[in-house]
Amino acid sequence: MAIDLKAVEQLATDQSSLKAAAGLAKPTKWSGVGGSPDGALIWGECAGSGANPYRVMADLRDLGNKCTCPSRKFPCKHVLGLLWLNAESIVPFAPADTPAWVSDWLGRRRGPSAAKPAGAAAPSGEKDLRAARVVEPEATEDPKDAARREAQAAKRNEETERAILDALDALEQWIGDQLRLGLSGFIDDATARCRRIAARLVDGKATALASRIDELPARLLALAAGDRPRGAVVELGKLVLLARAFRAAPRDSAIRRSVATSETRETVLADPSAPRIDTQWEVLAEQVQTRRDGLVSQTTWLLSLAASGPRFAMLLDFFPASAGRRGSVFTPGERFQGELVFYPSQQPLRALLVRRDAAQATLTPEWPAPDQTLSNALTQPLLAEPWAIEIPLLLPQGRIARDDAGGAWWRAADGAAALPVAGKAEGLLSGTELTRTAAIWSGNRLTILAAQSPWGRIGSHD
Repeated sequence: MAIDLKAVEQLATDQSSLKAAAGLAKPTKWSGVGGSPDGALIWGECAGSGANPYRVMADLRDLGNKCTCPSRKFPCKHVLGLLWLNAESIVPFAPADTPAWVSDWLGRRRGPSAAKPAGAAAPSGEKDLRAARVVEPEATEDPKDAARREAQAAKRNEETERAILDALDALEQWIGDQLRLGLSGFIDDATARCRRIAARLVDGKATALASRIDELPARLLALAAGDRPRGAVVELGKLVLLARAFRAAPRDSAIRRSVATSETRETVLADPSAPRIDTQWEVLAEQVQTRRDGLVSQTTWLLSLAASGPRFAMLLDFFPASAGRRGSVFTPGERFQGELVFYPSQQPLRALLVRRDAAQATLTPEWPAPDQTLSNALTQPLLAEPWAIEIPLLLPQGRIARDDAGGAWWRAADGAAALPVAGKAEGLLSGTELTRTAAIWSGNRLTILAAQSPWGRIGSHD
């Protein structure tokens, strides 16, 4: 029986747990690792901060698990680390007799009668496996227990919300300090200063916002030196807007996603309010970035070939950098019929792939025309989410030109607009008439994803 790393990632409650598990997926952290003869049960002892190691166990059939650590997360980082060891075959899980502490867990998990299955005596390991396989009738839930759990969950949610609000207070005070001390000093020392406030946000459970601030120095350094003060003002202003939006609507899913954590895949799929779009899609490009927290973000951009509905979709995945480069299931330029479910938002963009059909020869050959003016395409998303960092755009006819300093600019065919382009924009993109261009606007420059020309499709690296 096997488990893959993708299943481990989906099991994690948040990205911080996954990052911590990556640090534990090392042979030196573990002792007493073993498994049942059929590979269904695995266990091990993980060194912790105390004198005694934590005892960790899991059933690979249904991913039930247990750890003796005091963490409130389920599963904890130790369970994820054990599953990671198994998924990547980092250490051998030699078949062995089931330890007593694993047997005790099985007995409690499956019920007292499961600990002693009927039949002739068998080795302890075989008994435990039989116990794990016994299907107990579903117990009737005690209304008092259900009410108690609901009260505890409500209390935890209240404590989490309070912690986030306290962290946001600290963030706004920090932003005020940076403006008071001067932007020049902030830009010169941005990495250290952002790292300190990001750590405070992590402690306050505002993990998504912490990751955003951790990446802020890199976004500023990517700008020309003269543009960095303006870029810093814009970035800090967006953080203030996001903090105040959370205070006004702490239960709004899109805002909470930008501050704390995203909903699980299962939650989004089960949400009746989540938009579902079944149409024709083209894979524009894939962006892979190693983040400062040790995770790699893999973003796949899709363009809808339909005339209505969300124009773009963003499939976002995370995996630890220590796992190495992961192959993509998409090819830029590929077209397919598929169903996507979007995370609820005023501007639906991030999505999950529900179904993907094979490519069809009858797919629409051309991209749809922009459904709004360039001015509206740049401003309307910011009216809905003014803290957004990136805005995907479908640009009208134009071409890439260069200024006297060699900088690349996208220029509309009618000369009404011109936008600076990130990077050199060389190859086929340079000077070619572009009938349609898909790009990401970051507030100060365009990142070209792909374009169409009279001679066919042009990728960002062509």
